[in-house]
Amino acid sequence: MKNRLEKHLTGPGGINQMLAIALPMVISNACDTAMIFTDRLFLSRVGPQYMSAAMGGGLTCFTMTTFFIGLTGYCTALAAQYFGAGRKSVCPLVITQGLILSGIAWPIILVARPLALWLFQVTGIPPEQLGPQIDYFSILLWGVPLSLFRNCLGCFFSGIGKTRTVMVSALTSTVVNIVSNYVLIFGKWGFSPLGIRGAAYGTLLGSACGLLVLILVYLSKKQQREYDILRSFRFDGFLMKKLIRYGSPPGVEFFLNQLAFNLLILIFHACGSTIAAAITIVYNWDAASFIPLIGVHIAVTSLVGRYMGARLPDTADRAAYSGLKLALLYSFCTMIIFAVFPHPLVQVFRPPAADAIFAQAFPEAVFMLRLAALYVMADAIMLVFSGALRGAGDTFWAMCVSVSMHWILVGGQILLLRVFKLPARITWLYLCLILLLSSGIFYLRYRSGKWRSFRIIEEEPEPIPP
Repeated sequence: MKNRLEKHLTGPGGINQMLAIALPMVISNACDTAMIFTDRLFLSRVGPQYMSAAMGGGLTCFTMTTFFIGLTGYCTALAAQYFGAGRKSVCPLVITQGLILSGIAWPIILVARPLALWLFQVTGIPPEQLGPQIDYFSILLWGVPLSLFRNCLGCFFSGIGKTRTVMVSALTSTVVNIVSNYVLIFGKWGFSPLGIRGAAYGTLLGSACGLLVLILVYLSKKQQREYDILRSFRFDGFLMKKLIRYGSPPGVEFFLNQLAFNLLILIFHACGSTIAAAITIVYNWDAASFIPLIGVHIAVTSLVGRYMGARLPDTADRAAYSGLKLALLYSFCTMIIFAVFPHPLVQVFRPPAADAIFAQAFPEAVFMLRLAALYVMADAIMLVFSGALRGAGDTFWAMCVSVSMHWILVGGQILLLRVFKLPARITWLYLCLILLLSSGIFYLRYRSGKWRSFRIIEEEPEPIPP
């Protein structure tokens, strides 16, 4: 029994190695969750419509960055593969190509702002939510470069397995965000209360501090000695083409999936203030369970990429199943909490004064949160195996299946809510069932073993030094 346990825990691709990379990333993503959660919790004290406005505006801004986050996010897998192949000096050169793409992205995103405002109008957002939502969205849009650059530098540390740096950055960002939001939203320490605009400014300030931490560590003497950082700040056509080739499918996938998710939220919000408040509360707790799992997803992508770069597919497979064990353990605990304690979880968002909207939303939110317990373990399975497939280079298939699943959700939601006029509870049940199905599809693709034949790094020349 002891030997079997040691076999699972130790060695390359074992649970101990996975945990060393995944735990800091889980904490990092939990910090991001805490920022989002706290923003909406503070704003729920101002009014349910402000909480819903922050969700709608924040998701829309994030959606507009997702193609570039997905594209440059593949720097993790590329850096991991070169790291596994023993070519450390190429890792920061990959990151430079991601930074170049991030710089190109910002003006493109700003040009798309009128389209987002049009989307707010046509989806029928309640008037009392629409104005604050536009304010929150517009402020966040100016801080897009902070999140894009932070994502790129985080990919470097994730790819080489030094995820504690990402964790410290996230902790810094979270502390600054929560404190500044408290001060700016409610007008503490001599500041005027800014409400939802204060939440947006606090988010940007936290993101800037998190980025600063990554920059300082990235440019430290230790990193310069080991990875030759200073010589990496240049365009490299070969690596840029590789990043665009393998990163574009995840970028398209991330954008189309987030757009579908954003439409899901906006269509629910268009059902009225009661459903908008209920769905916002449920998705706050859903994010609390889901986003930390992205840490395991990133760790699986990194380790699978590393061992595929080293031509060790069996070890990569072991790493994927180590990640699955961690993810299932975490999501099982979450499932129990959602199923047994939905009332106190929803109660957290009760405004200080009696509110008719919250009173009507309470039973809807409790029902939806209980149903969410059905798919939290499915989320874990899907994230682990999609991370393994992407780490190996099977990005196009993952994109096709994931995008199809999300848009089937949107199409079904429109039919159920707008055409057949069914209650929101029925639509939520439909969403849960589709997510369960998609997790099984990702598992079957991984089990087929086709990912073992993918080669991102072939025999190729070293980048020419400057």
